[in-house]
Amino acid sequence: MSNELSKGELTRREIVKKAAPIFNRKGYEGTSLSDLMQATGLQKGGIYRHFTSKQQLAGEAFDYPWEKAVTGRQAGVNDVPNSVQRLKKMIDNFVEKRAGLVPGGCPLMNTAVESDDGNAHLRARAKKALESWTARLAKIAAEGIARREINARIKPLDLAQLIISSLEGALLLSRLENSNAPLRNIQLHLHHHLDNSVRS
Repeated sequence: MSNELSKGELTRREIVKKAAPIFNRKGYEGTSLSDLMQATGLQKGGIYRHFTSKQQLAGEAFDYPWEKAVTGRQAGVNDVPNSVQRLKKMIDNFVEKRAGLVPGGCPLMNTAVESDDGNAHLRARAKKALESWTARLAKIAAEGIARREINARIKPLDLAQLIISSLEGALLLSRLENSNAPLRNIQLHLHHHLDNSVRS
């Protein structure tokens, strides 16, 4: 029985892995059942044996690329002792560690834009992801204030939101212009801001 469950879980994960790029590129509304069947090689019954609905699959297909993105953005951050440098490392990872991500761009941006039209399930997923990312950056900033590495006047939440909105905005421009220049420019700008306006 345990072998069957294990095989079922592997199949489920494989479905999510293959569905994630489609949902990330086409969105929930734009992804058809035939798209999912073609990508997974399964019939409708094979897919819905593992998921109660398209929405459930879409939710897990959001989590999959988001977890990959988070892992990339966190790479090496804990090895950096100074809080300002840790924030810089997270910015650098966002800009530079884009290879190996699920095709279709930032899952948070894609899902937030699409779910704004009323998909409460996906909107909640995107909101939770944003809150987690914001909290991670704000925690680094708060620790920096406590260690006197960051100016005490800085509000950790405001700084986290500034970094995220700057990076996501630059990513949007980069995609529209098919150029890394906006991302590189905001990377330099945020480094300058951290060194000259945030560092204690």
